[in-house]
Amino acid sequence: MKLHPVDGDDPRDILPALRAAVLGAGPALGLGMTGADTGADAEEVPAGTAVVVTTSGSTGIPKRVVLSRSALTASALATAARIGDGAWLLALPASYVAGLQVLVRSLVADRQPGLLSGPFQPQAFASAALMLVSSENGRRVPTFTSLVPAQLIRLLDAADDDASVRAALRSFEAILIGGQALPAAVLERAESAGARIVRTYGATETSGGCVYDGVPLDGVGVRIEGREVQLSGPTLAEGYLGDPARTDAAFPTDPDGTRWYRTGDAGLIDDGALRVRGRLDNVIVSGGINVSLDRVERVVRSVAGLHSAVVVGVPDDRWGEASVIVAARGEALRRSEATQLTEARAAVAAEIGAHARPSRLILVDEIAALPSGKPDREAIRRLVAGHR
Repeated sequence: MKLHPVDGDDPRDILPALRAAVLGAGPALGLGMTGADTGADAEEVPAGTAVVVTTSGSTGIPKRVVLSRSALTASALATAARIGDGAWLLALPASYVAGLQVLVRSLVADRQPGLLSGPFQPQAFASAALMLVSSENGRRVPTFTSLVPAQLIRLLDAADDDASVRAALRSFEAILIGGQALPAAVLERAESAGARIVRTYGATETSGGCVYDGVPLDGVGVRIEGREVQLSGPTLAEGYLGDPARTDAAFPTDPDGTRWYRTGDAGLIDDGALRVRGRLDNVIVSGGINVSLDRVERVVRSVAGLHSAVVVGVPDDRWGEASVIVAARGEALRRSEATQLTEARAAVAAEIGAHARPSRLILVDEIAALPSGKPDREAIRRLVAGHR
């Protein structure tokens, strides 16, 4: 089966081809690649493949994830079984798995998705959301969308002064939030604004979110092996195109034939719900003590004005390694950089210990982000390394 490369994120270009790939005979789509730079148009993919998603995540290491028609469809049907069926608004890049799944859910439900094109703006989102509202046989059609935390924070900020944005947030039956952890303060703020939030966890390798509010979707298995979260079920990718060694490492198979995906995330199951504790490898050694940067970041984001902050590790002459907070100036609440750092260090010391306290706070005009909306941690590390 041949792979048809699709360059760009325009859903108007992707949707017709995706319809043929998911509901028809193909060809399979190669998202985020071009035939010129990868030779993809001459590449064979496994039978049943719908999409190959090229993603580097936050590590900068490219991966080409093979997703079958059955995996994408299973994910869409399981989502509908959990939160309901209705109309979807696309507010994420269509080449990112969460955006791709908005289109797949629409195709499976035989509904035309709402499309938000261009840079994300709260007023444009509100207009598109309110235009999506409709009724069938006298009953309102439920509406849904999928966002990353940074988008939700922008909408909440705008909603303080814009009634149309407030109305848009309340109009959705559910707003899926994924891509990274949602700070508890932001969740509380969203719920106070009337938004119905569902926190999702998953990866491109699981066809997007497959655990909602800590509970796996129907058919999805979760286990903890050596502190690592592993996932199974019908939504798993076939593997990585042209990389059997990486596929074997990431997708082990049990003797009983159950196939799992190794997420690389630390987690635990608490009272039947999955709690993700961050990346297993996102750890620095500061003064001889291991410090989880994900854990530090979660605490820092609980501090007022630092809800979107990113914490990265840097070399340190005294401690070997140290953590640095990078935050947007607009969130600083007109307090001094020194005050913000003091509050963050105090919160981290109280929650984790003095050894984990961040060494610096760097304010920037805008946090570097990947097309998916996740923080671009490699770019942020380079910025910090060059900051004196």
